[in-house]
Amino acid sequence: MTQDTLQKFIFENAAVRGELVDISATWREVQARHSYPAPVKRLLGEMVAAAALLSANLKFNGSIIMQIHGDGPVRLLVVECDSDLKLRATAKLNDEAIADDATLTTLLNQHGKGRFIITLDPAEKVPGQQPYQGIVPLDGEDVATVIEHYMLRSEQLDTRLWLAADDNVSRGLLLQKLPLHGGKAEAAPITHEEALETWNRAVVLGTTLKRDELLETTIDVLMKRLFWEETIRVFDPVHPAFHCTCTREKVGNMLKMLGQEEVEAALEEQGRLGINCDFCGKHYDYDAVDCAQLFASDAPAEALLHASDTKQ
Repeated sequence: MTQDTLQKFIFENAAVRGELVDISATWREVQARHSYPAPVKRLLGEMVAAAALLSANLKFNGSIIMQIHGDGPVRLLVVECDSDLKLRATAKLNDEAIADDATLTTLLNQHGKGRFIITLDPAEKVPGQQPYQGIVPLDGEDVATVIEHYMLRSEQLDTRLWLAADDNVSRGLLLQKLPLHGGKAEAAPITHEEALETWNRAVVLGTTLKRDELLETTIDVLMKRLFWEETIRVFDPVHPAFHCTCTREKVGNMLKMLGQEEVEAALEEQGRLGINCDFCGKHYDYDAVDCAQLFASDAPAEALLHASDTKQ
């Protein structure tokens, strides 16, 4: 399988950074576990590329969880990517027909109640620390515009994104204007006007990139094609990959959060509980004994393995 690649670069002597990502192999791994209509594939595939681009700049060990909550045929699109660029994604649909030409607005924001949410979740929290969560309305006609507006509103960062996805390919380009004060850009011998000129020029170059070109062209060729006249510094590439973090312990904790009364009612109706991970499809099975152990013991749920789940 072809290895996914994320390539970081900066414009020399300018407060502009960029990233190109080809995350097609991971995207095909996501699709292998689900069957989505074409418009949903396009939106979720674009979110996969965007999550990798944003996660590459995480300054902590943890994850970005990117969600779009909808009020139309699509209830939820969610992508989770950690600081090692391990990624998973899924969508939840309502029982409504989806037209081939459906847009983000018709799928997720029919009544103007759609919301875009980014959660920053550190892996090692200090006592009392909660994940940071930013919530904004769905302001834009496509995934890239929604994220650009979020970054400007919530992070005060000028960010431009170009995203494209189909059944086989997911790619993206990010450009971001860095502040002249603070960080490495502080030492850059440039004026505000020079920095703004470089930023505007980079955005104009990015704007020449069309969806079909992004889908059909490798990122190394795109780098040369777009920025061949610019002086840029290219960093060592990193490699995103599909990875699901579901465990029996997490499923057990989810059942405990539902409460003993609700779990026992479900057991009485169904005899046993079969739960599939929304992201990877892995099946977890709980019978009455398993569930009784969950509520009778303070031990981690992972330790309460059903006989059929015993580790080899």
